[in-house]
Formats: sequence, structure tokens, C-alpha cells
Amino acid sequence: MDLGALKRGVSMGPLAIRHAGLCEKLSDMGLSWCDHGDIIPVKSGATTNQLKNYEQIAEANGRLYAQTRESLERGAFPVVLGGDHSVSAGSVPAVAKACKDAGLIWIDAHGDFNDDQSTSTGNMHGMPLSVVCGCGPDKMAPYAGTFIDPMRAVLVGARDIETLESLRLKEAGVTVFTIHDIDRMGMSEVAGEAIKIASSGGGGIHVSFDMDVVTPDAAPGVGTPVHSGLTVREAFLSMEMLYQCGKVLALDMVEVNPILDEQGRTGILACELILSILGKSVF
Repeated sequence: MDLGALKRGVSMGPLAIRHAGLCEKLSDMGLSWCDHGDIIPVKSGATTNQLKNYEQIAEANGRLYAQTRESLERGAFPVVLGGDHSVSAGSVPAVAKACKDAGLIWIDAHGDFNDDQSTSTGNMHGMPLSVVCGCGPDKMAPYAGTFIDPMRAVLVGARDIETLESLRLKEAGVTVFTIHDIDRMGMSEVAGEAIKIASSGGGGIHVSFDMDVVTPDAAPGVGTPVHSGLTVREAFLSMEMLYQCGKVLALDMVEVNPILDEQGRTGILACELILSILGKSVF
């Protein structure tokens, strides 16, 4: 799905990650897997300037919500391949519904905490963190009856947050570790604190990873790049620590845009980061 984004092409992100060898590499790690295929949005639906394509996005994410819940009920670990970040409005509520007191670690260059009143663009990939914390817009996830407690939601790697969005994050009580915090504290300490906060309810953690959090030199294939992001090693360290904590329930890997990529680098990196949170190690 790329209906939540300004630029087209991120709908091909799942294909790029698969093409990088995700399923084959999972088998090489000794993991069993099942590829449930793509969820394709319906061709038309209601839209407004403040909530672009909201009906199509909600319909597709309703199906993703159901599929994610089914996977969790079978005891599987859902890996959701985006697509723009609006897909997390389908996956995260499913985890919150299935797993009481779950927390959330949102690794992203952006705040994603707008609603239809604060947005300056109407692009709904700038709203899913707000949605899954129960702060709206409600039209984006009409199927969701359970949300993440904002006090157990942690945004990591932010470096492009709008003014109204910043106020909404503070009012909701979301913990934000900006790129400045990572520079000052180091990724090891930031990731450790994020895990502690997100898991404080004892219900496990959903991880939602937006590839634009990585510095554009290393991940050029994203629709909304922001300079001076996470290094590749910082990104891997965060995923390695998340695996080691043993508390992660599900993963979103989003915003890979093959049209804007260079020789598949971003898709390959996304694939390797997924393998890392599933336990791939150097030694």
C-alpha cells in the first residue's frame, strides 16, 4: 500500500524485501515460515483533504488486523512488510487486542502523531502512531477496539517532528528519544530504556521500524528521507537488543520504496534487519 504516502512506489516494498531473499534466509536460520501474500487495497473509496484515501486504507488495514490476530492466535510471530507506515494502524491494534498490556517501540525519523486537525498534508502515513495510541483519527482504524497505552509507547530516532505533532506527543505521554538523545546516550542505552518502558506492563512489545530512520546514505529507497539518521550499525544494534530481550511479539518493516532505491540497497538492508530481530547473529 502506498495510499498513505505522497510519493508512489512504496507499495512494491514487500516485493523488494522478498527479492532480497527473506524467506530463503529464514529457512537457512532454521526457522519455519508462511508467506500469506499481499493485502491489496480496494480501488476506490472516500477521501478528504485532511484524511487522504482514508476509506481504502481502513479497509485494507481491517484485513491486515484480522490476519495479524490469526497469526498471533496460532502462536506465530507476525512480520508485516510495508507499504507505507499507515499499515501499522492494522497490525499494532491486533497485537494490543491479542496481548494485554503490550507496549510499542516505534523506530522512525518522523513523529507519525498527527490527526485530521494537526496534519499539514492529509497523508495518513503521518498518523498511525497517534491512531494506535487511541488518539485518532478514528476513521483510520474503525475495527480497533483496543489500543496501546501511550505511556508504554516509545518513539526512537526522531528528527523531523512538526510543532503540533510534538505537542500531541507530549500531551499523550509518549516517550521520545530523538537522534540527539542517541548521539548523547548511545544506541545501547536508548534501546535498553525503550525496552524497559515498552515492556513495563508485562505484555510484550510490538516493534514498528520505518526505514527512513536510517541515514539516507545507507537507505536511499524511502519516500521521506531525512539527513543524519541512524547508522547501519545503530539500526542493527537496536534489532539485536530487541531479539535478546525476548519480549518482542511482532514486527512491521515499512517504507521501502524500490523506485527511489539504488541497486536494491534499502530492500536488502530491511531484509537483514528483519533477520536480526529474529535472531541472526555474527557468531
